Amino acid sequence: MDEVVKKHITLEIIWWLVTLLITVAVLFPIHTNLSSYPFLITNVVFIVVFITLTRYVFFLKHTVLARAQYIKVGIVLISIPILFIMIEGLSNFQNFLDEEGLDKFIPDMNLAKQKDMINYIRTEMMFFGVSAIIVALIFPFRMVLSVWRNRNTNEI
Repeated sequence: MDEVVKKHITLEIIWWLVTLLITVAVLFPIHTNLSSYPFLITNVVFIVVFITLTRYVFFLKHTVLARAQYIKVGIVLISIPILFIMIEGLSNFQNFLDEEGLDKFIPDMNLAKQKDMINYIRTEMMFFGVSAIIVALIFPFRMVLSVWRNRNTNEI
């Protein structure tokens, strides 16, 4: 295996570990304070998509996707349905907040802690949800640009 490929794979593994660490750190307060949270999977997807796609947009040259042209084209085609799924997930969360509220998941806390927890959940979910959607909009254009550059100028 080429030395550059080994470095890319090592860097990719490190980034996935960092992504896992950030995901656990962000969701730890929610997991410890709520008995059930129906948006856990959606929240994890938003965090992972945001970190991973942001990394690919800015550091594509240093990833395993750098020279994988067919995979980049496939990702462009898959990114459109993924974008709509994320928009639907964020919309479902916002509808749940508007109609029912998060206070039904944390009834056994005092009012101040309950208010802080609801604010934390709403803020981090909206931050990662909107950020993931924005970067998912940018990502296909970055992949197309990379494929075009590689095909025409042999750059990434």
